[in-house]
Amino acid sequence: MEKFIPKEKLGKKARKALEAKKRATWGISPVTKRVESKKVYSRKKNSRVRDED
Repeated sequence: MEKFIPKEKLGKKARKALEAKKRATWGISPVTKRVESKKVYSRKKNSRVRDED
């Protein structure tokens, strides 16, 4: 069993590894939940869909 070390006393790498371990257990990725603003111009979005019959 590992000795308990408070988060504040952990080194930067150890803290980062601990936080990454916690994030890996999340069910979803918070990045994919970001809502895009409708005001921002997007080249991927078609401005008008034209029906050429």
